[in-house]
Amino acid sequence: MKRALQPAPADPARRQAVIYARVSSKEQEKEGFSIPAQLKLLKEYAAAQGFSIAQEYVDVETAKQMGRAAFGEMVAFLKAHPSVRVMLVEKTDRLYRNLKDWVTVDELNVELHFPKEGVVLSRESRSSEKFMHGIKVLMAKNYIDNLSEEARKGMQEVEQGIWPTKTPLGYRNITGPDGKRIIATDPATAPLIAKLFEWYARGDISLKEAARKAHGASLVYPRSGARVPVSTIHTILRNRLYTGWFEWNGRLIQGRHEALVPVELWERVQGVLDGRFAKKAKRGKHDFAFSGLIACAQCGCAVVGEIKKQRYVYYHCTGYADKCQGNPATCRRKHVREEALEAQFTDLLGRLKFDDEVLEWVREALHASHADERREHEEVIRRHQGEYKRLDERIHAMYVDKLDGLVDAAFFERMSNQWREEQNRCLREIERLQAADRSYLDEGAQLLELAWNGQRLFERQEPREKRRLLDFVLSNCTWEGGNVVATFRQSFDLLAETAAIASRAEAGEAAKSAKTEIWLGDLDSNQD
Repeated sequence: MKRALQPAPADPARRQAVIYARVSSKEQEKEGFSIPAQLKLLKEYAAAQGFSIAQEYVDVETAKQMGRAAFGEMVAFLKAHPSVRVMLVEKTDRLYRNLKDWVTVDELNVELHFPKEGVVLSRESRSSEKFMHGIKVLMAKNYIDNLSEEARKGMQEVEQGIWPTKTPLGYRNITGPDGKRIIATDPATAPLIAKLFEWYARGDISLKEAARKAHGASLVYPRSGARVPVSTIHTILRNRLYTGWFEWNGRLIQGRHEALVPVELWERVQGVLDGRFAKKAKRGKHDFAFSGLIACAQCGCAVVGEIKKQRYVYYHCTGYADKCQGNPATCRRKHVREEALEAQFTDLLGRLKFDDEVLEWVREALHASHADERREHEEVIRRHQGEYKRLDERIHAMYVDKLDGLVDAAFFERMSNQWREEQNRCLREIERLQAADRSYLDEGAQLLELAWNGQRLFERQEPREKRRLLDFVLSNCTWEGGNVVATFRQSFDLLAETAAIASRAEAGEAAKSAKTEIWLGDLDSNQD
């Protein structure tokens, strides 16, 4: 939602700025929470700093929803008006909570003001300031992921074995006898899904060939009638839901729905997809450390792991992309040992050299970011506690009316059940926020400790933790001729740059000066 304002007339004495405010849910906007306070703070800050407000932009959406309307309009406005180079936002996580938004704003070359944090960032800012800002963005994204996980934990349907969201092909969402939403088999597509698993389990056809067989059997989307693409065929074959079980938040749950394929058949298909049953059946599952982390530079397909001679792990390009620019057969014939990839990743992590001073800056950034989130959480928790108490008083008052004969038993039962369900929702929200708050600093500190000691600890980690560490620190990992090519995410690239310059400098004070130049810049230029 944009607050329509005409761009202010050019005034050499007053720099123009845009204001951006955001809340993370429709409920917060409905209750008048946060937006008025944000706008008041930003307008007062603009007046105090001598800025004239060119435009105001307000978004009321979930943090993970893509394509925020006002955010996109603001970016377009700033691109079209180069004279407006100042953006005012309450705090970091109001502006962006994913890495894509961070890059988008960074490319605008605007001066960012976060009044609540007391931070001003521009191209001339010190590297230490940029680094701490980057850490806040990274942790905000990690924090949103935690919130989503805790929200899913609170869904009672999952605990009861009920799939809580939209069904894949082969099933449909229906209302059960008890009024709850459940899933049931789709008579039109369920038999074809079962056949698809049987075809692919033999290990003698590719995903494209499986898709062609499915198309020949008339497997289409029920509503549109469109053909099912190869990517969706792959997703179907990976989905454990068809076995009657499903994974939710790291747990394996037995569903109440009908299974379409036996567990043994599904496991065999996973082996084929992993490249282990293409010629000979073999039980077992291996968690490859780097599968899904690297893309083939030639064709863009995923690089996956495969066990050869029952002991050696090799990685190769899948060559399954629908619009492969290279030669899929040639890509698949190129292999690299897991030990070689691990050595290259270890060398990359060795370019990060956290010393005690930088680590303290990181910790300060984490604690500052966490303090902002915690204050907001406490406010939301207080509101939910107040709502719970209000509902409790309402139930008690109606019970007295029931005893006095003012309301009948059936009406009391219906309304009290409804209010108790609302109370349960309040309790789930409180638990979700408290759990996310507890995990914020702990998980953030663990990830940063891994990056700090990355080269030393990398070899000791389980495959899942290795992937997690690399994904946190690196981006755009590709495989070119057996070599890993990757870039550090923003903030960590500053660390790598600092370490590289310091290593080229002379020992002792020269190296210290080199680091200080990168992180602190020209002190005189930053003093008032």
